[in-house]
Amino acid sequence: MITAGTIDRPATHDPMKQDPTMTPSTDEPTPRTEARNTVGAIASRQNRTREMQLIPEALARAHMREQLRVAESQRTAVRLAAARRMQRRAERASLRARRALAMAVMH
Repeated sequence: MITAGTIDRPATHDPMKQDPTMTPSTDEPTPRTEARNTVGAIASRQNRTREMQLIPEALARAHMREQLRVAESQRTAVRLAAARRMQRRAERASLRARRALAMAVMH
């Protein structure tokens, strides 16, 4: 994929620093193509390895995973609290029903 102006392929006007794949493709080879594969192009991208480019992306993924984990644990806590409330309500209703039955049997 050829994308102008990326970290790996900077949009520079200096042909010594440009990657040969940044130029428009032509059917005939140009003599300047070999001149572009120079030490200048390698030196300009020396510290711009693929791993370094992907560090922010990996950090963003880790951050999103952490946010999803926190959100899921909060959803679990909310569901647990709702289940406990419903259980207490059901227990109170059961006690009321038992009292009503006991009262009906006694009279």
